[in-house]
Amino acid sequence: MTWCIYLTHPEVVVDPDVPVPDWGLSDLGRERAVKATELPFADEIRQVISSAEKKATETAQVFSGRKNVFQRVLPFLHENDRSATGFLPPEEFEKTADAFFADPHRSVRGWERAIDAQNRVVTGISSALRHIPDEQPVLFTGHGAVGTLLMCHLMAVPISREHDQTRGGCWYRFDKAWLTTQAGRNLSWIEL
Repeated sequence: MTWCIYLTHPEVVVDPDVPVPDWGLSDLGRERAVKATELPFADEIRQVISSAEKKATETAQVFSGRKNVFQRVLPFLHENDRSATGFLPPEEFEKTADAFFADPHRSVRGWERAIDAQNRVVTGISSALRHIPDEQPVLFTGHGAVGTLLMCHLMAVPISREHDQTRGGCWYRFDKAWLTTQAGRNLSWIEL
């Protein structure tokens, strides 16, 4: 049975003049990404799959470079589409994110609906895993919101921000079968 790790990118360089998908890791973010290579599961990973957003690909590159494993980019694993608003100051972003999770069937301020983002990431990860041998562990590097939406699906619980990570650079382990059985229970984020 394939087990997987979902790891979110750590801290980024926030620049309101740069599109959010183009933000890269900060120095602290890079330092924290290295910690993933030191975790007990790290030597078992044979493939890293990331979203195409710069912060996720940089997180994947830190891992794949240090562990000398194959890295692949799958664009459909991107964070929830927030291009309608672009950068939001932190307090405004948090309020909008709260609304995004609270009403998953409604677009908040033009953002992708949470239910659509959840379907996209679950379908994308399921599709990617169909082409990977069952015994091969996989590391996915991505984002907090869609990682939380994936977690909610794996546990068969309603979409809720109560399952969100406390900060970037968190991870959880799940079994491939949970994508269909939704038998994950008591999943929680672990900080790097």
